[in-house]
Amino acid sequence: MRRAALAAACAILLMSVGRAQKVFRSGVDLVHFGVTVLDRKGELVTGLTRADFEVREDETPQDIRFFASGDDRQAAAPLHLGLLFDTSGSMDEDIGFSRTAAIKFLNETSQAVDITLVDFDTEVRVARYGVDDFPRIIERIRNQRPEGYTALYDALGVYLHGAQDLDGQKVLVVYTDGGDTRSSMTLGDCMSLLRMSDATVYTVGFLAHQPTGVRLTQQMYLRRIAATTGGEAYFPFSKDDLEKFYDKIHEEISARYDLGYLSTNTKADGAWRAVQIRVVKPGLRGVKVRARPGYYGPYRPDGGR
Repeated sequence: MRRAALAAACAILLMSVGRAQKVFRSGVDLVHFGVTVLDRKGELVTGLTRADFEVREDETPQDIRFFASGDDRQAAAPLHLGLLFDTSGSMDEDIGFSRTAAIKFLNETSQAVDITLVDFDTEVRVARYGVDDFPRIIERIRNQRPEGYTALYDALGVYLHGAQDLDGQKVLVVYTDGGDTRSSMTLGDCMSLLRMSDATVYTVGFLAHQPTGVRLTQQMYLRRIAATTGGEAYFPFSKDDLEKFYDKIHEEISARYDLGYLSTNTKADGAWRAVQIRVVKPGLRGVKVRARPGYYGPYRPDGGR
């Protein structure tokens, strides 16, 4: 993708901060959150119902209008899966490991209705595939050779721009060594775009061949990217690590809760709205809820008056 096109795409996404998110089963504009619940031991909590959750927006209680659990395929919103695949020169020592990781993950994924593959080095390339196009995705991943610089933030921007009009759950898995050396976007720009999006991002960082100081910095960035969206960061150093991480990601996707509510805030000022999601089921204490921390409200020049 040319840099002018990338800039235009990201500008469009920035201007769309205030677009209300649509629910998947009605014409009502609902705010949508993917939610993961963990117990004190870090184990996934399943089997919760709508009544077990409380949602507050800027401390104001909200009425949950849409609810589905990940293991309820009929009620759950469609899952759109994205893969961000780093093919830059700095991945030379890890590209084989990364390819194996991405292909294995795809082999074990059955819930997605489509898959968006974004591979990047100095440039960013994107394509969306149906579930029947699995061989084409594998071929594309296998044929990429590591070269050039690393436009990680630009690649994230391209994916987020393309995903904004998809109705349903959006899960993005990022395969990278984390070091951006080429993007026209800054890390700050990228974080703003992530806060605007309703995609959940899991980062898989291949950092075994990075110097210690660089490794710590990249871990911090990749953890920050994932945490902003309610996702998680993983750093595999072996195939055994990959097995454990994949199990976690797949289990999380299957155990996620899908919540939607119609905000009581009728302003259209585009302001940030902090959202707190709690589990209020009696007897269930010490659980951790992982979800994005809020969203930008809709925007109209007159503020909705």
